[in-house]
Amino acid sequence: MKVFIIGIGLIGGSFAKDIKRFVPQATIYGIDANEAHLQEALSLNLIDHISSHEELGLADMVIVSIPVDVLVSELPKILDGVSDDCVVFDGGSTKSLICRSLENHPKRRNYLAAHPIAGTEFSGPSAAVEGLYEGKTNIICEVEKTAFKLQEKALALFQKMGMRIRYMNPEAHDKHIAYVSHLSHISSFMLGKTVIEKEKNERDIFDMAGSGFESTVRLAKSSPAMWTPIFEQNKDNVVETLNEYIQNLEEFKQMLIQNDYQGIYDEMNNTNKIREILNGIPLHNK
Repeated sequence: MKVFIIGIGLIGGSFAKDIKRFVPQATIYGIDANEAHLQEALSLNLIDHISSHEELGLADMVIVSIPVDVLVSELPKILDGVSDDCVVFDGGSTKSLICRSLENHPKRRNYLAAHPIAGTEFSGPSAAVEGLYEGKTNIICEVEKTAFKLQEKALALFQKMGMRIRYMNPEAHDKHIAYVSHLSHISSFMLGKTVIEKEKNERDIFDMAGSGFESTVRLAKSSPAMWTPIFEQNKDNVVETLNEYIQNLEEFKQMLIQNDYQGIYDEMNNTNKIREILNGIPLHNK
């Protein structure tokens, strides 16, 4: 099997590691706008060959892991270049605009709209992690628009990698992901910004920062080149989540001002239920 990976960073590189583990007979070709990334991926044995869009006709599978704004313009060209037996899937964190941009493409049947919800705050080929996707959810949108035999080809790989599959329409995906992913990144970036600005006057603040701060601000190390287009494409949903988040912060602040510590306790106690949600325990069982 010939697998082409376009964008050899954390996401694409982690796919490469697992493909080499689970499909050892596969040959992996790398395409990236960054020549240094290609050379690094080759030296790390993430890819077997450096390639180009002109060779996409050789591919049995194409994995596209580039920023979502570039996805919109590049996916139609990628589909133009592949054979009828090739499946193309992406890892983009937004889906509505991408799916709309391809709805009338003559090779729409070759495309599987995917979003594996996995990652770290790091980027580049050296950030690739073996087993990154094991146990993680992969959201598939508009699966009915992908040719069945091509669906099977991609889903067989996902199964070998240990991913859970969830089907969703693009609009629902973008709305839900704004809450569970996009808002988290904004919160982290803005917490980092707040502390950086305060640190100008209080040099000791980072010396006092514990594991709680470190874990909360971890996502602020994520790539702005990747996240700015995500916020742009999912602007309406992100603004809605921000309005709700800001309202909750304002209510918490007012409870502090009013010395309503019972109210604060109750809010935190109610929010502790998030543990049950994240552990997969249905709340109605309690």
